[in-house]
Amino acid sequence: MRGLTGAGHTEIRTTTRAATAATAVLAAAGLFAAGCGTGGTGARDEGPAHADPVASAAAPAPVSRVPATVPDQVDAVRLIKADPAVSAEVKRELKPCVADEYAVDVSYGDLTGGTADDIVVNVLTCGDAVGIGSYVYRGEGGAYTNVFTAEEPPVYAEIDRGDLVVTKQVYDRGDPVSSPSGENVITYRWTAGRFTEEYRTHNDYGQVAGQEPKPAPDG
Repeated sequence: MRGLTGAGHTEIRTTTRAATAATAVLAAAGLFAAGCGTGGTGARDEGPAHADPVASAAAPAPVSRVPATVPDQVDAVRLIKADPAVSAEVKRELKPCVADEYAVDVSYGDLTGGTADDIVVNVLTCGDAVGIGSYVYRGEGGAYTNVFTAEEPPVYAEIDRGDLVVTKQVYDRGDPVSSPSGENVITYRWTAGRFTEEYRTHNDYGQVAGQEPKPAPDG
């Protein structure tokens, strides 16, 4: 299973892909009861609500200062549990999947220009590796500070050539929970002490706009 890390060690990942749309949405359905109340772009008949902006992108979330160490010694589970910016819902879901192994993906890299590598942490579900929370911790002055939070599943964050890239599933009216219409891929850059959106890409999942074309008559 991707993302399983022990309580005493952390798997170093430089880049990972977001969970696939089909499996991600099935497992995330039960988590939307808590998440959808935070707002969205409109009502959905069957699919979960979706809000495009990541609230913590405009301004850093409340900070959590945990002593900084070298990357292979960072306990991502402890970091998340000690962070007041992480919701109670995500902390409840953050539990061992097998023995003392947690479904947590961790990436290290330079996103903010701090004195230590920044840490990107994705909290996933055990069964299907659905992203239920994504966080960025800035290493500075011997501590890690939460500077980005996204908790609207399915969500997944990763480092791409020095930028923060966040992928979120999108639902149109009438979409069943098993079939999202597409995804928004949002790129953030660290500017003037915070993450600001640089651009976004929307990908449709095999949908054809407009009426289906009719075949030309023979002859």
